[in-house]
Amino acid sequence: MKWLMFAWKNVMRNRRRSLTAMLITALGTAAVLASGGFALFTYESLEEMTARDTGHVVVAHARGFDGDEDVPLQHGLADSAALAAKFAALSGVRAVAPRAQFSGLISNGDKSAVFVGSGVVPEIDFRLRGPQMNFIAGQPPVGNAPQPEVVIGNELARLMKAKVGSSLTLLATTTEGNLNAVDVIVSGIASVGVPEIDKRLVLADLAAVQKLLLSDKVGTLSIYLKETAETEATAARVREMQPGLAVKTWRDLAVFYQAVRALYNRIFGILGVIMICIVLFAMSNTLGMAVVERTREIGTLRAIGTLPAEIVRNFVFEGMVIGAAGALLGMLLAGVATVFLLFAGIEMPPPPGRSAGYPLFLSFSPLLYGASALVVIVLAAGAAWLVSRRAANKPVTEALAHV
Repeated sequence: MKWLMFAWKNVMRNRRRSLTAMLITALGTAAVLASGGFALFTYESLEEMTARDTGHVVVAHARGFDGDEDVPLQHGLADSAALAAKFAALSGVRAVAPRAQFSGLISNGDKSAVFVGSGVVPEIDFRLRGPQMNFIAGQPPVGNAPQPEVVIGNELARLMKAKVGSSLTLLATTTEGNLNAVDVIVSGIASVGVPEIDKRLVLADLAAVQKLLLSDKVGTLSIYLKETAETEATAARVREMQPGLAVKTWRDLAVFYQAVRALYNRIFGILGVIMICIVLFAMSNTLGMAVVERTREIGTLRAIGTLPAEIVRNFVFEGMVIGAAGALLGMLLAGVATVFLLFAGIEMPPPPGRSAGYPLFLSFSPLLYGASALVVIVLAAGAAWLVSRRAANKPVTEALAHV
């Protein structure tokens, strides 16, 4: 402790220069923490969005993920109710949602458009999707309604000139290869925030879709968990229970998430390297000037028997003090920014390919804060060691004669 106090007193011998170095270090640390917090918030948001959309674990026929079907539900799951009950009994499972993907034409009598639909159990599916699906008008369909009900995307509703209560016709190919049609009522108009999806989106009651396709199969069973961290363990248990089925996690299906994560890792990784270089140069400059100014003092210490390693250790402690003070101030600035954004209500503009913005938040990660502080302190100590070891090893007479 006495060495740290001694180092602090040496640091304060030139307050202006030391405070400047601390401020540069603090700003660099805060920038790294803020950018890292934004990246973590983005990852967490995309994780939740993807898991709500696909489910944490998705089970299908052995060839269900191949995408190569001659007719709808050719590689569907038979006896899905028994499988769903078996999966629902696993620990940590919140719900199991059966789904059937289908496509075809949707018509209002005057014009038609291509749709990409999904048969769902409304009581389960729309509860699990949560805020990911924004209802602009209406409500989710009611199962076993007298006339089948659907939710359509807002862009498709505009194209079909449809509103809540409008009657539309769905035309699709059955499992026998024939065409079949069913009249439906629009119960709701929603948006998932992606215009290209909203232009094709149709969500219908699973029973009505099975009747349209002339099949009692489902395409997939989506298992929703109480904790996302249990995804891999649950997927492993499902594979053991049903080795003949294909099992994928939300990460396997999250192409967009993987692309964004890879992009952000590169962007913020480069930013982190830049901040590290700035901090390293600032510390090297500050401590280098201190070493030059105190060369005669170093010579005096050497003359009275102080070892070069002890002199270097003093400067290393000084660097650690400056680095620690700057890191603490940077963490405080980043923490204040994190709390401020929780209440500021600042919205980010819509990213490419989406129609809705999202709130700007920064995630707090103790690991990120601790690692950033440690890196800054180590960099400061390393810079001090680099600039002081040469002066500490100068001949005593040369150091005392330094001007």
